[in-house]
Amino acid sequence: MPVISRGLEGIVAAETRIGDVRGDIGQLIYFGYDINELAGKVSYEEVVHLLWHGRLPNQRELEKLTTALRAERELPEGVLDFIRNAPKTAAPIDVMRTAVSMLGCYPTVRHDLDMSENQAIAIKLVSQIGIVAAYFHRARLGLEFPPVRKDLSEAAHFLWLLNGEEPSPEAEQTLDVAYVLHAEHGFNASTFTARVVASTLSDMFSAISAAIGALKGPLHGGANEGVIHMLQEIGSLDKVDGWIEDALAQKKKIMGIGHRVYKVLDPRAPHLKAMAIKLSNQLGDPKWIQMSERIAEIMKTEKGLNANVDFYSATVYYSLGIPTDLFTPIFAISRMSGWTAHVLEQLSDNRLYRPLSEYVGPEVGKKVVPRGER
Repeated sequence: MPVISRGLEGIVAAETRIGDVRGDIGQLIYFGYDINELAGKVSYEEVVHLLWHGRLPNQRELEKLTTALRAERELPEGVLDFIRNAPKTAAPIDVMRTAVSMLGCYPTVRHDLDMSENQAIAIKLVSQIGIVAAYFHRARLGLEFPPVRKDLSEAAHFLWLLNGEEPSPEAEQTLDVAYVLHAEHGFNASTFTARVVASTLSDMFSAISAAIGALKGPLHGGANEGVIHMLQEIGSLDKVDGWIEDALAQKKKIMGIGHRVYKVLDPRAPHLKAMAIKLSNQLGDPKWIQMSERIAEIMKTEKGLNANVDFYSATVYYSLGIPTDLFTPIFAISRMSGWTAHVLEQLSDNRLYRPLSEYVGPEVGKKVVPRGER
């Protein structure tokens, strides 16, 4: 008899060398590196190389990758026109999804004779996804687009385009670490979506567009926006206990708490919590992190649930002055490295995904009744 697992829980769909989520012990691995070994010690660009090639780059390899990424920072004019003319009320994640699909209509430059077309597309997507998000934010505010620069890291370049001014070293480092923490996370919904589309031998742009669509959902990448909305609704530290008590009584979901895979603390959460505390102290506005810590304490005591990566990343992004509806797009920017790595891996030894289903409809034997007699 076939085994039915709702949501494919517990089902191993494929092998991967890229990353592993060990939820029972709270460990996240990128190609043999514990996330605690990477966060704060390597740049996002180094992690991109790791996910694509299975090793951290030496200086020459890092310079080669960095040069290729920065060479792709000019968006096609047609995509720029779309960003300028997209509805100002559109969700940024929707604009990103559509822009990625549009990018597939333009030729992709190979920066190395040994590079495959899909490797070149991966470089293009990692380079340009953040530019799309930043430019749309400025377009909806009626602001000009700052020119792209080739002397800034991926994290610093996004903040430069978003705000029109060069970020502080602290802001750049904070976002860079956030990128590293979000780059890869096993066969999560969006990554699995990308692999399913790639398994049909569709193009990488289609696979990534589908992944962004999956990430948009509030049960996946959209959760970090929900955390800030929750904190804003509560309003102040003295109202946390009552609000959480009422929410639990009504069986409401507390955003940013608990995880589908992690049974213990999400290993990414402490890094983001530390950054949130540091930013709050620098800005002199500790309210958000104080509220967050109290919520986490209550939920651990009352329900035995831990805060996840979304819980503290929301406060980090909010403290950096990033608009709430750009939180999920930032998730997409960082995860682009993981998505493209998984598409490349899927295509290296492809097998079309075609699961079975259990039919629970009426038994066969129904007869068609003439239309006038129904």
